[in-house]
Amino acid sequence: MALSTDKILNATVKLALSSLAPQTGSLNHLDIGSGTGALISLLKEKCSHIQSTACDYTDELMKIPGQKVDIADLNYQPLPYNANYFDLVTCTEVIEHLENHRKLIREIFFVTKPGGTVIFTTPNVLSIKSRIRYLFFGFANLFGPLPDSTTEKFSTVGHITPVSFFYLSHALAETGFSDIKLEIDKPQRSTIPNLVLLWPIIAFFGYFAKRKEIRKFKTIDHSNQAIIEKINNIKVLLGRTIIVAAKKPVITIQ
Repeated sequence: MALSTDKILNATVKLALSSLAPQTGSLNHLDIGSGTGALISLLKEKCSHIQSTACDYTDELMKIPGQKVDIADLNYQPLPYNANYFDLVTCTEVIEHLENHRKLIREIFFVTKPGGTVIFTTPNVLSIKSRIRYLFFGFANLFGPLPDSTTEKFSTVGHITPVSFFYLSHALAETGFSDIKLEIDKPQRSTIPNLVLLWPIIAFFGYFAKRKEIRKFKTIDHSNQAIIEKINNIKVLLGRTIIVAAKKPVITIQ
């Protein structure tokens, strides 16, 4: 797989439009890992008053005529934008390529307006398909043995950091984002037979593992209970890609 698929992009746009507050003025949008500009084009088709800014490690992939790309290597450089500027930040199929996704999330929080929406997508390493592959091969789905070097940072060869729904949600919440929502690009229907077979085992052992975490290790409480409950739901078990949205809270001064 190279760059984002149509299903990922369409699901991202749908979630973005449902999350943005209605307004008549222009919306400032930042697309991190803009690639060919496919997501920017799709958003503009659906919402004409969005003004998009593209950011990527190269401008050689961009196919939108006249679209400027701000170049930044996010493993080493910060986002080159001012605080509280963007109403919407999208980051599709990027964090799995980075050495430190939490650093990027903190920078995204800085540039997002209070009340703004952020959306991340990344391969779903908690799907049934991925769990089986990890059990027998030692690598999650869409991750694998890495060559010593590669110039194809945008392809699956460049996937160096598997990030599960829990750890992405934890990073967002820890940074200060709230109202975290989960969607998927599509259910992997070929894995439904495996789900039927393995669901009773997952439910049984998952129940006792969770109870042990609560009672003995005290790692689950009201702050992360809602996220934990979603780890073994149908979306996560069948989804190929997770699409996670969050809001930067509006601070009211009394």
